[in-house]
Amino acid sequence: MSDTLTILGIESSCDDTAAALVRGVPGTVHILSSVIYGQAELHADFGGVVPEIAARAHAERVDTCVKEALFQADLALSDVDAIAVTAGPGLIGGVLSGVMCAKGLAAGAGKPLVGVNHLAGHALTPRLTDEIAYPYLMLLVSGGHCQFLLTRGHGDFSRLGGTIDDAPGEAFDKTARLLGLPQPGGPAVQAEAAHGNPTRFRFPRPLLDRPGCDLSFSGLKTALLRARDAIVTDKGGLTRQDRADLCASFQAAVVDVLAEKTARALTLYLAENPASPVLAVAGGVAANSAIRARLETLSADHAIRFLAPPLALCTDNAAMIAYAGLERFAAGEQDDMTLAARPRWPLDANLPALLGSGKKGAKA
Repeated sequence: MSDTLTILGIESSCDDTAAALVRGVPGTVHILSSVIYGQAELHADFGGVVPEIAARAHAERVDTCVKEALFQADLALSDVDAIAVTAGPGLIGGVLSGVMCAKGLAAGAGKPLVGVNHLAGHALTPRLTDEIAYPYLMLLVSGGHCQFLLTRGHGDFSRLGGTIDDAPGEAFDKTARLLGLPQPGGPAVQAEAAHGNPTRFRFPRPLLDRPGCDLSFSGLKTALLRARDAIVTDKGGLTRQDRADLCASFQAAVVDVLAEKTARALTLYLAENPASPVLAVAGGVAANSAIRARLETLSADHAIRFLAPPLALCTDNAAMIAYAGLERFAAGEQDDMTLAARPRWPLDANLPALLGSGKKGAKA
């Protein structure tokens, strides 16, 4: 299928209800509209996302979000070629809200339905934003996931490694809670780290003494907790500078681990001899400026192109879902009304799911 396609995308896997429309062909598209209804204020008092609250908010907002996206694009549902929706992985109540809305729209308008893996949406974002060719190396780093993906096609992913416990985003969120900072934790910790000394606390760099590309961040969080408690015992509390130094030292450890593991993944990727090698990063943690800067330097050292999406496309959004759906639909793939919402959905079907003790359980 080579004709220009217009795809409606719906995303509701965690705490952002989103809808978007894209138009084009695989590798060359335009975002016609992108609407995101965040839920930060709903979860602010709980120190993290509450699944039941998130699911109810999605159910209340998803149809309004779709309506607004169509309005901004100046389109009617009849102008859409297919409806793409996140079918997993994610918080099951939220995923179910999006899937049921998409099914209703598809049935009512007589439009094809395309289920999309949320992680594929992130992994294909460089194709949406920069029109790059396959294969490329993707570091998907977010609140619930962290993995290196050798991306050869819209449904062809090889996982080179990933987190065996907490994802970096989880570690940032937990660090923020331990230090009394607001959620989401990533931006709060980064803001504090900008005023801190990254060498004051020598936190561990987990798994760097072992081969491979797997990562671990749970022990790093525990080390920060112990350092905080030692300061409190010694001083009776934390000063603003103590908190900034803890954040800066924690962030430096995360950056070091990601940089070293990315270097190892690059070695495996380059062994395939891609003609125009690219390292891309996506996911909410990709918005962290220190991580971006280190990965950009690493890419320059290896003489490969580095890509990071605009900040608005780092976090969960429906434009990436619409685009991933466009690639599937253009390849002749679609789903029927038996499409199910899935809490777990590994991209690399040849490997077992990553297991860990993070708040979201087994990793996809």
